Amino acid sequence: MIDSQGYRPNVGIILCNQQRQLFWGRRVGQNAWQFPQGGIKDQESPEQAMYRELGEEVGLEPHQVEIMGVTGDWLRYRLPKRFIRHNCQPLCIGQKQRWFLLRVLCSETDFCLDHTSKPEFDSWRWVKYWQPLREVVYFKRWVYDRALQELAPLLFPEGAPNRSRTNYLRHNRR
Repeated sequence: MIDSQGYRPNVGIILCNQQRQLFWGRRVGQNAWQFPQGGIKDQESPEQAMYRELGEEVGLEPHQVEIMGVTGDWLRYRLPKRFIRHNCQPLCIGQKQRWFLLRVLCSETDFCLDHTSKPEFDSWRWVKYWQPLREVVYFKRWVYDRALQELAPLLFPEGAPNRSRTNYLRHNRR
């Protein structure tokens, strides 16, 4: 499902623990790290897609998490030209995402990365709140920054931790 502007509807999932650290997953067979995410199917709401992706990618069920919040609008990123499949119709130029912040209510031993026959992640770790901005692939950094900024007050009502403003947003928007 691609919208009229060429964006695929998608959900992003930011999982946090009681120490306010974030789940950070390594993509299978790569040195690439990201939050769980996935496409929204026809007739599926963003929340339904989020729970489906949570089960597929992390092996967690709805009762094992608490929704703390969701971004107010779609956040978009464009794919680099080399990743656009020009032979596919309709043409997908990027993704538009609704981001969910979830608090984990279960034990880490309940996480199951190989819940499906084609796992997304082969490893994971807890990281500090702003660390993903330094490690995620460059074309997703702007969206990650926007999602983390918007959702930070829900996790840090006293004010989000400081972050070093390095060059992680160097390739932010085109």
